[in-house]
Amino acid sequence: MTWMIIRLVLSLAFIAAVLWFAARVAHKRGIGQGSGLIEVVARQRMGRASSVSVVRIAGRVLVVGSTEEQVTLLAEVDGDVVEEAIAERRAAFAQPVPAGAPGVLAGSVFDRTGWTAFVAQLRERTVRR
Repeated sequence: MTWMIIRLVLSLAFIAAVLWFAARVAHKRGIGQGSGLIEVVARQRMGRASSVSVVRIAGRVLVVGSTEEQVTLLAEVDGDVVEEAIAERRAAFAQPVPAGAPGVLAGSVFDRTGWTAFVAQLRERTVRR
C-alpha cells in the first residue's frame, strides 16, 4: 500500500516536471502567444454562431461583428472611451452588494430570492390543513 502511494506521488511529480519544462520551451519559442499586436478587449455572443468583439490593434480600437462565414467592421471607437467603460464596469463589480438589494443575479436562475419565493409557494400549496 505504501509503495503504491510513493509511486503515485513520484508519477505526479514527473508529470508536473514535464509540463513545466514544456511550458518553458513554449514560452521561449513564443508558441501559443500572440504577437502582442492584437488584443481582444471584450466579446459578446449575439447568437449561436455570431458575436460582437471589441479588438485593439496597434493602438486602434475596432468593433467587429463575426459569424461563421465572415468578419465585418462595425465601427472604430476611441480608446479612451473603451478604457473608461472597462474601469467603470470593474468598479461596479468590485463594490459589495448590500443585503436585500438586487444584485447581478437578480431575475436569473441563480437568484436566491427567486428560489426562496418559489419554495415558499410550494410549501404553501403542499401544507395539509
